[in-house]
Amino acid sequence: MKMRFALETQRLLLREMEEADCAALHAVLGDETIMRHYPSAFDEKRVREWIQRNRERYRELGFGLWAVCLKDGGVIGDCGLTLQRIDGETLPEIGYHIRRDCQRLGYAKEGAAAVRDWAFEHTDFPAVYAYCKYTNLPSRRTAEAIGMRLVKEYPDEINGVTCVFALAREAWDSMKRNGG
Repeated sequence: MKMRFALETQRLLLREMEEADCAALHAVLGDETIMRHYPSAFDEKRVREWIQRNRERYRELGFGLWAVCLKDGGVIGDCGLTLQRIDGETLPEIGYHIRRDCQRLGYAKEGAAAVRDWAFEHTDFPAVYAYCKYTNLPSRRTAEAIGMRLVKEYPDEINGVTCVFALAREAWDSMKRNGG
């Protein structure tokens, strides 16, 4: 039996999404407030497609967005690494969505930092990225909290202006050497 991927932090377990996670992920991705920086919140069908797309990424790439689980509770969101088109380039992007009642507790930062470390330890990507709509201040703060810096802003049809954050492998190496 193949062992499923799991990444553990102090308070979280990031694991492969399963069909059984649909209701818990719908509570996140279907929340209009959480998804206000996206074109729309997800209905149940889109959440099922989201889970399936990430399961395909696990098979094809060895990574994707993973279910974020509290060690002492259930699924509170997703966080992981995907390949995204960012201003015309395909780049490794760290993404995260956390249930509203679990926001502002450091879970996005904790999960994203674990994904950042995993990406540099298990891939040869020279940098990792995060991108978001310019008004998405919580996502911007999370990217900065894990060592990323704003490297570009560009206009686009969906976001008006998209902000791109990045962390190069060399900067991550330096952070790790200095205890960060």
